[in-house]
Amino acid sequence: MVGAVSETRPLRTEEALTQVGTHIDDLSGVERKLTTTVAMDFGRITVANDYMLYLFGTPGQERFFFVWDELAMGALGAVVLADTRRLDDCFPSVDYFEKREQPFVVALNCFDGVSPFTVGEVRSAIGLEPDIPIVRCDARRRDSGREVLITLVEHAMRRGATPVGTMS
Repeated sequence: MVGAVSETRPLRTEEALTQVGTHIDDLSGVERKLTTTVAMDFGRITVANDYMLYLFGTPGQERFFFVWDELAMGALGAVVLADTRRLDDCFPSVDYFEKREQPFVVALNCFDGVSPFTVGEVRSAIGLEPDIPIVRCDARRRDSGREVLITLVEHAMRRGATPVGTMS
């Protein structure tokens, strides 16, 4: 999603999956996947002359939460990009942001507009509160990623969000 919406050439840290990582990366449901993010992706969107959103795309596994702790400092909010083929993989991410009371939205990455679940089914399965937005998207499409980010900013504003680590 970072690569799709960034106005600058995004920094990407995609690497080819190898046999070495087979004991670490579970490819159930995504057997044709060839690459994985090994650190983070970075991009930027200018909202106004003096206001920019910096975008950080990180792996969702718990072993990367130490990176999230640093990125959350000053963050307006977060997008949990949920793969509808492996919905249970987003539980740790949802828990992370709920515990920190950081605004977040769940973006259901529906490839080619296809999702095996309704928004209501996802909300129930994840146990999300009714005020947390769930948005369908195709993370490969700029317009779709843009809608997710607009939803996040609106949600954070409704919650009166002050970026974590800043003074109000």
